[in-house]
Amino acid sequence: MQLEQLYKIYLEYPSVQTDTRKLKKGDIFFALKGGNFNGNAFAEQAIQAGAVCAVIDETAYEIPGKTFLVDDVLTALQQLAKHHREQFSIPFIAITGSNGKTTTKELVHAVLSSTYKTYTTEGNLNNHIGIPLTILKIKPDAELAVIEMGANHQKEIESYCIYTQPTHGIITNCGKAHLEGFGGIEGVRKGKGELYDFLKTHNGTAFVMWDYDYLHEMSKGIPSVIKYGTSHADIEGQVVKSEPFLEVNITKGSDAGTIQTQLVGDYNLPNVLVAVTAGNYFNIPGSTIKKAIENYTPSNSRSQLVEKGTNKIILDAYNANPSSMKLAIENFAKLPAVNKVLMLGGMAELGEESLPEHKAIAGLIQQHNWRAVVLVGGDFLKFEHPFTTFTNAAEAKNWLQDQHFENTHLLIKGSRSMQMEKVLDN
Repeated sequence: MQLEQLYKIYLEYPSVQTDTRKLKKGDIFFALKGGNFNGNAFAEQAIQAGAVCAVIDETAYEIPGKTFLVDDVLTALQQLAKHHREQFSIPFIAITGSNGKTTTKELVHAVLSSTYKTYTTEGNLNNHIGIPLTILKIKPDAELAVIEMGANHQKEIESYCIYTQPTHGIITNCGKAHLEGFGGIEGVRKGKGELYDFLKTHNGTAFVMWDYDYLHEMSKGIPSVIKYGTSHADIEGQVVKSEPFLEVNITKGSDAGTIQTQLVGDYNLPNVLVAVTAGNYFNIPGSTIKKAIENYTPSNSRSQLVEKGTNKIILDAYNANPSSMKLAIENFAKLPAVNKVLMLGGMAELGEESLPEHKAIAGLIQQHNWRAVVLVGGDFLKFEHPFTTFTNAAEAKNWLQDQHFENTHLLIKGSRSMQMEKVLDN
């Protein structure tokens, strides 16, 4: 009964906020708790700022007629999102994976929204709070929804599927990310595979990158599997060139033809292919798919090409793990440029594998010629190697400014915690 009452308020005021700093008049405020804060304490402030209602879970903060008391605010938020999801009979496409999920989400959304009213995850709101907030932003006019799911431990994707109830799913890949939480690469596959498990038991459809053998096994039992890849797939494509931007030729399954993207690196091929595959599946013409992908401009420090004076900078500093770091370095090494500089930040959440994985990256770097290599923070500081090191991005920025590089290509990459984009701050 409580959920129905809350949903009734939501239908009248369908805008939800968890941060009083972003609150607008007419929002419903959910007073979430965190390690260092108690949202209940902000309930009165939220009401004064124009919230129509504050959802709280502590009686001490009740304001008659203005607060809605629940057992647990986070659970109430997730249950409200699930109830809202159940009002829709449209396709919900869930995307997870170790690398490339945000770029994939953006590309798939660009293609689908060319033809359908499509709602998607904003930015990186892909966790236990962000996903319910995303679902609650979906309006009655929705024809499709694309939901990104991040995870760093097992059972997390499973929990997201309970309130997202995806009809379609994409696992971009299973790489060496969040090894600490997942417990190794097999744990990563098990954790990401929870999306496939849901599709198997709910008559779902998966778009599967057929070049990855492990996804063949993982996707067994899903009623409908649509394959994409470089061969033996429903939709096939090849890299034409990757400098300065990735160009892809679709060779089978769609008449999208040659697509000139604004993405850097041939490691983005699977992301482009799955966007073509999703568009084709939902009957979008090849010419429309091509135009949508070509018009997509990456942002948020993901595979961005930044030009400063005579220098070209590949800014891929939103996140990093051993798999994505290796791909980025190998792609950069292939670029036909004379002066190449690497500026790499440490990789987080690798647990016992952290030191060996950082050493492996240092070993990979030594296989190629660079004008300079700078390694910043994390476990890069814990072993001997011949490269320049700094403890943080601010120190690396000062070094970069002192170099006065001209006609140079730079790759800047690192885990979110390293904030490597600050290397470019003026």
